[in-house]
Amino acid sequence: MGETKSIVSGATIESKICTIRGHKVILDHDLAELYGVSTKALKQAVKRNLERFPHDFMFVLTYQEFANLRSQSVTSKSSARGGGRYRPMAFREQGVAMLSPRVAAV
Repeated sequence: MGETKSIVSGATIESKICTIRGHKVILDHDLAELYGVSTKALKQAVKRNLERFPHDFMFVLTYQEFANLRSQSVTSKSSARGGGRYRPMAFREQGVAMLSPRVAAV
């Protein structure tokens, strides 16, 4: 039997977009949620294919950017979700497109 894929609404995706460094991005934990995988699995897929993610596709937030997001309640402050342990990766539109087939293989 095939696995059922759910369709994510445009409004749901739009609610995950934030602006960092003047670019519209989606953070790793939000992308993982949209793809139905763990953030750890998503990051591992990126690290296995790092050459496909130049800085204009994806970047890791600085400590200051991460602190600013946390203070705005955009990311989890709970260590249970990994909010305090690792700085998030931010994916621009091209990075999301590049990530899609890699996460599907996870």
